[in-house]
Amino acid sequence: MGGMPLNDMPWWRWRSNVRSALHMLSDPAFQQETWLTSRPGYGDVTDAVYRLVEDTWLDNWSAEKYVGTIFRDAQEAQLVDAAVLRVLRIMHQVGADAPVAAYVEHQGWPDAVRAAREAHVRLATADAEDPDAAPRSLEVLAIMTGQADAPA
Repeated sequence: MGGMPLNDMPWWRWRSNVRSALHMLSDPAFQQETWLTSRPGYGDVTDAVYRLVEDTWLDNWSAEKYVGTIFRDAQEAQLVDAAVLRVLRIMHQVGADAPVAAYVEHQGWPDAVRAAREAHVRLATADAEDPDAAPRSLEVLAIMTGQADAPA
């Protein structure tokens, strides 16, 4: 995201949102320290899922559709699809407005976290970023993608 060349992926903003979501969904320590404590600035599971699927419609079709735009290759797309399917399955079972604890305590959550981690590592590495760095706040993401509100 920060080091990704802006001209090498036409939909880099969408990639940034997908990466942000996967990063948060893939980090159990972040979830414990941030989401479960309602730390401001990072949203919650529902926010992350929304970033994952909002512009891409990955809840309706495969990431394969975006190879060459949002995703660099078929392997990235396959890993993202696996993560999306696992996370959405849990969301449909617990409900979109469920508290973070309902997700984290769900029996399928470890598999969802693992799938998100595999996708996150692949995308971060391809973008020459450290996959183990802490997730960025939503404010930083908005600034990076040029979506932050202009000062009044």
